[in-house]
Amino acid sequence: MQGVLHGPSSLSLSKGRFSFMRQPSDLGDCVTRIGIIGSEGRMGQALVSAIAAAGEVHSGGIDQGGDPLTLAQASDVLVDFSSPHALEANLDAAVAAGVPILIGTTGLEERHHWLCDSASASVPVLQTGNTSLGVTMLAFLVREAAARLGEDWDIEIVETHHRKKVDAPSGTALLLGEAAAKGRGIVLAESSERGRDGVTGARGIGTIGFAALRGGSVAGDHTVHFLADDERIALSHLAENRSIFAKGAIKGAQWLIGKGAGRYGMGEVLGL
Repeated sequence: MQGVLHGPSSLSLSKGRFSFMRQPSDLGDCVTRIGIIGSEGRMGQALVSAIAAAGEVHSGGIDQGGDPLTLAQASDVLVDFSSPHALEANLDAAVAAGVPILIGTTGLEERHHWLCDSASASVPVLQTGNTSLGVTMLAFLVREAAARLGEDWDIEIVETHHRKKVDAPSGTALLLGEAAAKGRGIVLAESSERGRDGVTGARGIGTIGFAALRGGSVAGDHTVHFLADDERIALSHLAENRSIFAKGAIKGAQWLIGKGAGRYGMGEVLGL
């Protein structure tokens, strides 16, 4: 069971590991205490560095088996990069503690989005498939292009990730697909083409296609192709280091402080 000890420092327990964190009484009024859910993964480690670089305080971290409520009560905002099956408990903890939560976990399904909507009635919830500021701008450009180019411009989204990524299409690819669908005024779930193999027939008019590549140590490359007769447009974002996602997540967490209950996205962080 995770606990917090009283005194000049506190102690968190995650999967048998202990880490010290400062108590709120040690902190200045303008410093934000950021708690990490999914702290032992590569993204969690990058978040710890980004918190320090931003001049904020890492209030603690948990992983599988940890107590999100204890962490929430010691934090001003939570950042969740764990797993879909943990989302409900993490949202419940944020609501119970009355703190905002940023969710960067990918692989979410319709039920998870319903949970986010439900929690957002009580606390600020920022959910995104990608916390990179560059990807956020790319999504804006994709939506604008899709809104202005007709159905004679086919849309294909190609993403490449490291060999250990377990979900496809990536959360970012789906985010970009949603941006394109919004620009076209269509529903992505009803207009996407995935996993082409064998004799699939001609491409559907007005659909949005997805292709996923896996290999090496690629942090994340995404290209949205707009293809018409005799001309093409390619809008791309290439991630060279996952620190960009951590930096964007911390910027989003800082932005959430003081916001009212509701559902937010990274576009609002950039004022888009």
